[in-house]
Amino acid sequence: MTKPVLAYIGLGAMGGRICANMTRKHDGEMHVFDQNVKSVEHAVAAGAKAASSLQQIAEAADIIFLCLPGGKEVEAVILGEDGLLQHCRAGQTIVDMSTCPVGIARKVAAALTGAGIDMADAPVARTLAAAETGSLSIMVGGEESVYQRILPFLQFAGSDITHCGGIGTGQAVKIINNMLLIQQVVAVAQAFTMGERAGLDPKLLAETLSMGSGDSFALRNHGMKAMLADNFPINQFGTDYAIKDISYALDLAADMKVSVPAAELAREALSRTSDAGHGAEYFPVLYKMIKDA
Repeated sequence: MTKPVLAYIGLGAMGGRICANMTRKHDGEMHVFDQNVKSVEHAVAAGAKAASSLQQIAEAADIIFLCLPGGKEVEAVILGEDGLLQHCRAGQTIVDMSTCPVGIARKVAAALTGAGIDMADAPVARTLAAAETGSLSIMVGGEESVYQRILPFLQFAGSDITHCGGIGTGQAVKIINNMLLIQQVVAVAQAFTMGERAGLDPKLLAETLSMGSGDSFALRNHGMKAMLADNFPINQFGTDYAIKDISYALDLAADMKVSVPAAELAREALSRTSDAGHGAEYFPVLYKMIKDA
């Protein structure tokens, strides 16, 4: 049986690692496209084939994966001038692994479906380390038949894959996930600041909290590994990306008529952090703004 030809568009920090796992594990061709030449060269060195345009990707691949910065980029790559919709053929499948507003996911899917092209939204959660090891959590929205078609390839990148429902539901779960995480990171930063001002040793505080009901992934990962270590690298889910995601959550909450004041406060903390020049740094850097306030 002929193996499907895969393609990956968007080889950034997360997408590049996902693509590398897919390329290594897939017994077939992988074609790649990105505006960053070095990212493409890295993918080619791992066994992928470089494409010079979206048209080349559309002509080569059966299943096309995207991992782009946000909704406007997804819309442009698929629906824009010289985008995938203009070049793809009926029977192909597009899988968007970006974090994208639910409304855009459904708009793009409707346009593709009208042309006989299947789509699923499959955003990812967890860390760059999880992307490296192929142990991401992936939340999928789309028809059951499409989910079953793409599942073997998603398993190259993720250890926990959930079919959440129809188009847009994967994005809804991811947006809610990131809203919860960002709120928790703000709470951890506030807790650390309170403890330090009360005279507590920060490491002792963190370790003790981790043994109680205040334990969380945010405490262990963002608190201990980033805040206490003063470790806020560039290109690891920076503050400006966190602002984008919490804004998607606020928009979704407004559409659903749900009040989310904690998310609004989290966006304020992120915005202050970005305004202070930390927009590209790993977003737990907001700790500095809270600690110095």
